Amino acid sequence: MPDLDATPTPDPAPQPWPAPQAPVPVTATVSVPGSKSETNRALVLAALASGPSTITNGLDARDTQLMRDALRFLGVTIDESTDGSGTWRVTPPAGFSGGGTVDCGLAGTVMRFVPPLAVLADGPVAFDGDEQAYGRPMRPLLDALRDLGAQVDAGGSGDGLPFTVVGRPDAAGGTVTVDASTSSQFVSALLLVGARLAGGLELRHEGPPVPSLPHIAMTVAMLRERGVEVDDSQADRWAVSPGPIAPRDVVVEPDLSNAAPFLAAAAVTGGTVTVPHWPTDTLQPGDQLRDILSVFGAEVTLTEAGLTVTGTDQLLGSDLDLAAASELTPVVAALAALARDTSHIHGVAHVRGHETDRLAALRTELDAMGGRVHETHDGLTIHPRLMAGGTFQTYADHRMAQAGALLGLVVPDVVLDDVECTSKTMPTFVALWEQMLADSVAASDTELAVEADVDPEVDERPSIFDGLIPVSSDESRSRP
Repeated sequence: MPDLDATPTPDPAPQPWPAPQAPVPVTATVSVPGSKSETNRALVLAALASGPSTITNGLDARDTQLMRDALRFLGVTIDESTDGSGTWRVTPPAGFSGGGTVDCGLAGTVMRFVPPLAVLADGPVAFDGDEQAYGRPMRPLLDALRDLGAQVDAGGSGDGLPFTVVGRPDAAGGTVTVDASTSSQFVSALLLVGARLAGGLELRHEGPPVPSLPHIAMTVAMLRERGVEVDDSQADRWAVSPGPIAPRDVVVEPDLSNAAPFLAAAAVTGGTVTVPHWPTDTLQPGDQLRDILSVFGAEVTLTEAGLTVTGTDQLLGSDLDLAAASELTPVVAALAALARDTSHIHGVAHVRGHETDRLAALRTELDAMGGRVHETHDGLTIHPRLMAGGTFQTYADHRMAQAGALLGLVVPDVVLDDVECTSKTMPTFVALWEQMLADSVAASDTELAVEADVDPEVDERPSIFDGLIPVSSDESRSRP
């Protein structure tokens, strides 16, 4: 078991990464790893189950490693395959053990899904994480744990990390009210543990609308697959009956949200990208990419081979409510910045509390590249302009890095200050990105060779920047 009390070795400073520009329309097939959302829910449910479970195609990334470490700390046994298949055998303990500190890193699923498990532990469990995680909202969940009978000692402002949960393994459950308007993870976290409470759980939301509802639907579906009775027939109310959680062997779907920059690459370069094994029936919010990319003007086709996106000559401006798929906001904003017309993104006020304030970060970085972005109360209005390169700050946010890489395909000289932050959910991002471009060049060479045998003239494709307003050098790369 890892020594979670040991002083961590500081990570080396991130190195700047020149985002490669696409020399040809992107044409490739890209296989993305397993879903983080499914993987971490499957791990938690396996830890709570009445017997061992096997997880196949689980995502192996920082967020899921932090989850595995946290569960091992509580006494869960996780045996990992060594063949790179992402297969893990999870054996729950007779009871969760306390003592020491869980490192949450910057993982929202760890800092929110594991504390309810600590309510069932036989001793105190402390939670800490990256300094950047201290700003992520936690108070509604901590108050809910107190309502369940746990003692929660919160340091600092009392609104987030660090904090300590002193559990009571005999927690009775009952009715709990939470304001989940800043994160649907508060609801999922409590639902996951509800069946293990003596009296079950009745959970009510009071406040502005809950964002990312598909993630709650995913949690409910995964509970039902394990024999747990969940009543979600009323809006903003969920009732979980007490009882055992059956073990289940699962195969994790590909991470559809992590497919976003690759599919968007086809849209911005006029190429074609296929992501294989795209599920025809899924609860992942990333499945909304099919509609989103269509609205931007791309051709989208789902077949047995996977999801294929083909870009057209220019991107269309769009008006999008991303409340149910807010994790896509950075990539969608990058698409909007490259579009022909003004775009509006709304329903995403809560992303100010994600890994960074994503609305402020996107406005700052797109404006610095020469764009014109207005931040609204719940989103962004993006006016496309001809953009210039320079340093793109990622704020240690994997989704921001994906957006910067996408912009770099068509904007010369974009340099990400930190691309390694993509390891949070996709350690292979850079390798897959560079392979996608290499495959595109190879496909283009083959196509040109065929065309040369038929017609020596090759038409030049129009630029997606045709018709955009130029920006002078003194207007770009300025930061507030």
